[in-house]
Amino acid sequence: MKSIFFTFIFLASLTGINAQTVITGKVIDAESGDPIPFANVVIKGTTIGSTTDFEGLYRIEGDAKSDSIFVSYIGYEKKYKVYKKGITQTVNFQLQPEATALDDFVVYARKQENPAFAIMRSVMDNKKNNDKRGLAAYEYESYNKIEIDVDNITDKLREKKYMQKITAVLDSIETIAGEDGKPILPLFISESLSKFYYRDNPRLQKEEVQKTRIKGVGIEDGSLISQIIGSSFQEYNFYQNRMTIVEREFASPIGDAWRLLYDYELEDSLYVGDDFCYLLDFKPKNDQELAFIGKVWITKDEFAIKQIDATMQPTANLNFIEKIKIQQELEKTEKGQWLPIKSRILIDVLELTNKSAGFLAKFYSSNKNLKVTEPKPTRFFERTIELAEDAREQDEAFWASRRHDKLSDTEVNVMAMIDSLNQVPFVKTWTEIFKTIARGYVEVGKLDLGPWPFLVGANDVEGFRLRIGGRTNENFSRKWQFNGYGAYGFSDERFKYGLGAGIILDRDKWTTLNLSYRNDIDQFGIQPDPLTNLGDGSAFLALTQLGNLVRPFRYQQYRFVASRQFSRSFSAVLQLNKQDYRPEFDFRYRTDLTRTDSPLATDFSATEAIIRLKFARDETFLINDNSRFSLGTLRWPIFLFSYTRGFKGIGGDFEYNKVNFGVSQRVKLGFWGVSTYQVSAGKIFDDVPYPLLTAHIGNEQFVYTDIAYNTMNFFEFVSQSYASLSYQHKFGGFVFNRIPLMKKLKWRLVGTGNLLFGGVSDSTLGVQVTRDESGNELPFFNVLENGRPFAEVGLGVENIFKFFRVDFVRRLTYLENPGIDRTSIKFSFNLSL
Repeated sequence: MKSIFFTFIFLASLTGINAQTVITGKVIDAESGDPIPFANVVIKGTTIGSTTDFEGLYRIEGDAKSDSIFVSYIGYEKKYKVYKKGITQTVNFQLQPEATALDDFVVYARKQENPAFAIMRSVMDNKKNNDKRGLAAYEYESYNKIEIDVDNITDKLREKKYMQKITAVLDSIETIAGEDGKPILPLFISESLSKFYYRDNPRLQKEEVQKTRIKGVGIEDGSLISQIIGSSFQEYNFYQNRMTIVEREFASPIGDAWRLLYDYELEDSLYVGDDFCYLLDFKPKNDQELAFIGKVWITKDEFAIKQIDATMQPTANLNFIEKIKIQQELEKTEKGQWLPIKSRILIDVLELTNKSAGFLAKFYSSNKNLKVTEPKPTRFFERTIELAEDAREQDEAFWASRRHDKLSDTEVNVMAMIDSLNQVPFVKTWTEIFKTIARGYVEVGKLDLGPWPFLVGANDVEGFRLRIGGRTNENFSRKWQFNGYGAYGFSDERFKYGLGAGIILDRDKWTTLNLSYRNDIDQFGIQPDPLTNLGDGSAFLALTQLGNLVRPFRYQQYRFVASRQFSRSFSAVLQLNKQDYRPEFDFRYRTDLTRTDSPLATDFSATEAIIRLKFARDETFLINDNSRFSLGTLRWPIFLFSYTRGFKGIGGDFEYNKVNFGVSQRVKLGFWGVSTYQVSAGKIFDDVPYPLLTAHIGNEQFVYTDIAYNTMNFFEFVSQSYASLSYQHKFGGFVFNRIPLMKKLKWRLVGTGNLLFGGVSDSTLGVQVTRDESGNELPFFNVLENGRPFAEVGLGVENIFKFFRVDFVRRLTYLENPGIDRTSIKFSFNLSL
């Protein structure tokens, strides 16, 4: 027995001496708390090590003389930690980002080609075989997480009185930040589960958002947010030449212009899973190009992207953004193309001042059950994003069973902290204020009061004007909506008001009916036609409502509008108008347009039926409570057509026919910039008084606007038939980024041009009244000559101090007209990234 005992002790001691060292752990970013995939974890002084997976996890087995391990990865400071030999243990790392970028790459002589170039040429030759867009159709299940936090919370900021009100919450942030991390204040976290579908020829996609869970400071789990937290807005494909991120175009390191825009270096060759890969480093040649630095793992057999880690270079010409990081892992499909199975995106927003904080937005997508399928019919894709009626799901048991990866301890703490923040009175108050500013309305139960920008006004006709209005919201009904307002002018001492009612008959095909009545004041030739003026001129239009009104008129308007989205591409609107015009300026028209001796009158009425048709092949819509808005198209132009019929004898004084046609498109031209064009034309086939003709919008304000001719005066030109071209090209940093002293300013060049042909027939000119009954001259208008267009060109600089744009606009024709400026300088507030 004694010998057996000593034998057991001896064997146990041998087992202890030869026990295998096993080290596992996780590597995360100390600032964001996100995992760091693809990092190297190595025992110091050896080749024993591992690479972290997409979740930042690693495992090392082996013995060495050294008692420390270190982690290294591009863009982060190296970090060492001590481990214990002969046992299984957990060693976690939090890495601090470093300011330095990649080292300079080696430049080879012509006879010695950079070995990375041969690999890149093979990547280019195989792009069509590997790009997911080459699949006829595919689908997958997608799980998505979004988290938004306040970071870089300085001591000065914490000393502020309003921050002291949430100090109790901030003091518990250590549970989120970790041992080496920086404190963050969580604002928003969401989860969603959806099915994603794609088909080629025509290229269409659809996402069915099945379940969502949203927690946010002052944010409700509404239908709008539920539509934008899925995978549709987190699609990044490096096989594209350019990728849209925060509304800017970034050059892909795997794009067709790779040799022109990037430098590459072959760092290593290694196995990633079962695939043998080349590891390439890449960095932009121009330090202000919207491009990336990082690493890409290219498979040896297919020359496909297996993994990629791309970070925006810190010197890029981009405002307010300190960092953009995209990490992606891809998997080969049965047809050969590769689909992303995991993606992580981080966007770090700079603090504006040293007394403020920044923001951190983190996006994570996991895709599984990837299937290459037969294309579904095009009618299946009529709605790009479809939200299930019972999508909101708060049950943790459901998410624990369906989410692709369990929540980290950090994310669990974030959810708990958001619940705590929502109970702080100060936070409740300010979130309501911010919501009111963003929406334009104050929500009071089932009513929205506003819009607040129209609460106060002043002009030469009404004097000081007050307006109070409101509408019902989704809490009242998801089908019915009622609205109204009342206004009073203290100079004209008159009340103005409006009432409206609407019903949503079908949310899938978005079919609505609206009926309204208004009694108010407006201006001829200022309000843009929604068909042919597609720009956003809200600031310009707001300014035109102040000061001296241009050819003002009072009106009573009855309106009925029916609209329907027949398919994803095609929609139609039927509108019936009955409007009485009472001009507040000197105006006369002949009661019988066929006789030059007929009596003169001032007031008139118009009764119209309007049909508007719209075709937009890849337009995307979002539904926000009881309203819907468009995100525009990705690649195709928007076509618009309208026909207006004016009736005489049923409440109207004139009979006329009018048609309008418009085409607009935003064209991405790679590193050359982005162009926007708009072509429009229209014609009125009958003789009518000039207020019913087309008044081209001039701009006498100091603010630049896309919807007007910026060197044309108000109501300077009126046309019966017209054709116009409007063009704008934003060069981005293409020009100034290449000028040594200018590029530090990060200015961006803009070119504009407007061309307008128009005219009025002799018969229509003949029915216009230029003098009143006493022979006094009446205000009139100019007419464009046949074959002589109105033309203007402009050159602008945007991103001045990050917020402003200045345009120098030169008028080229009709310089002889009185009261015009040949050159105009226009300013505008231009907040762009």
